Amino acid sequence: MRAILLFLIAALGCSANLFAGEPFTPLALSGQTFIHDPSTIVHDGSRYYVFGTGPGIRIKASPDLTNWENAGSVFRHPPDWTLNVSPDFWGYIWAPDIIQVNGKFFLYYSVSAWGKQTSAIGLVSNVTLDSTSTNYLWRDAGPVIASTKGSAFNTIDPSAFLDRDGRLWLAFGSYWQGIFLTELNPATGQRLATNSPLFQLAWNHSIEAACLTRHDHFYYLFVNWGECCQGINSTYEVRVGRAGKITGPYRDRTGKDLAEGGGTPFLASRGRFIGPGHIGIVADGTTNGPTRFSYHYYDGATQGRSRLAVGKIDWSGGWPEPTAN
Repeated sequence: MRAILLFLIAALGCSANLFAGEPFTPLALSGQTFIHDPSTIVHDGSRYYVFGTGPGIRIKASPDLTNWENAGSVFRHPPDWTLNVSPDFWGYIWAPDIIQVNGKFFLYYSVSAWGKQTSAIGLVSNVTLDSTSTNYLWRDAGPVIASTKGSAFNTIDPSAFLDRDGRLWLAFGSYWQGIFLTELNPATGQRLATNSPLFQLAWNHSIEAACLTRHDHFYYLFVNWGECCQGINSTYEVRVGRAGKITGPYRDRTGKDLAEGGGTPFLASRGRFIGPGHIGIVADGTTNGPTRFSYHYYDGATQGRSRLAVGKIDWSGGWPEPTAN
């Protein structure tokens, strides 16, 4: 019944919010804002950059977080190794994420095909995001982790997180047994070892698009429930839980473990902003300013095309709440 209700509200573009809380409207953006599965927004030099699903991994740039322009792509052709990972992969790369570690940008991305578990998360690196720079060059580092039919997880939707102690982590997963976590080598961006531990963080019958962050004494895990990629019929919604240590357990406000289907509502469809998802915490280099987050939504005003959005998080209640900019 709940799934049917979500479907109807999304399809009708209804303005009723499914979740409790005050009305939320994201920052007004302009320019080239059509994007799907946006990465974490990062700042380099005088511009912000975001990466998204598409041939070669699409890039968009902005001087101020509000006015966006197309900025090319990462690859002309996917690395050769990607063609051997998934029999049905045809070069359309999904759900990238980017993080800066010790002066180098690590860009993670998904190689897969719809509904398939034969997948891998790849890695490329660069020392700058300014394509006019003489040292601008994406270097292929190959696959980081892969899944095959029968694995507990599906290796797509990477989300990289650098902790205060310098340890680097990667959350990932879509459907199957949910969201998993593994530790990475901050010098290389690869796993510490091919058999380094895997931690299950969250599960739901439809779950993906993890995002990890830390605030005060807790780690927070955002995930998507529902169906993406169906325009105004998409039922994506964002849930969140928190933990005292990065490996979990993550629990919602009621104390239910996210690995057992728990998840506190964070963001859902409202008005033209349908099926919000793929949360990222804006990495702008500031520590004292507001926490801004990015995501995509299916725009009811443009026949359900996927757009970039930027919001702000209110932490005053101890849990993240989206708030008006």
